[in-house]
Amino acid sequence: MNHEAGPHRASDKTRVRDFLAAMERRDLVEAEGYLARSVVMRFPGAPPFRDLHDVVSWARTRYRSVRKTFHAVDHCVTAEASIVVCHGELSVTWLDGTTAEGVRFIDRFELKHGLITRQDVWNDLALAPGVPLTGQDA
Repeated sequence: MNHEAGPHRASDKTRVRDFLAAMERRDLVEAEGYLARSVVMRFPGAPPFRDLHDVVSWARTRYRSVRKTFHAVDHCVTAEASIVVCHGELSVTWLDGTTAEGVRFIDRFELKHGLITRQDVWNDLALAPGVPLTGQDA
């Protein structure tokens, strides 16, 4: 599924929110439709990913689920790309069932032709109560 639809295409801010919602539901088929073939996704403590299945496999070793509460979604356009930056708080359920709330996050996206080409993630999961001791940043 490709979500690019010419002049009636949703705003890049909406597309990013829809991508993140699909990821939260683990609807990888829908989420993949928002990504360019050349996408690079970077998360704290992980190698760069180019495939959503690899992201999910990596995440499953760290936590059961993560939900995002958005404080803001900002957008700007440069000569090279459309940039969307989201920030807010995470609610995480660790593998042992314990939870942490209010964990800060920032996600930065680059989009070209309506598709996500890059995602960079920063968060304080490594500082959250109950974080598993893995020797890596969360």
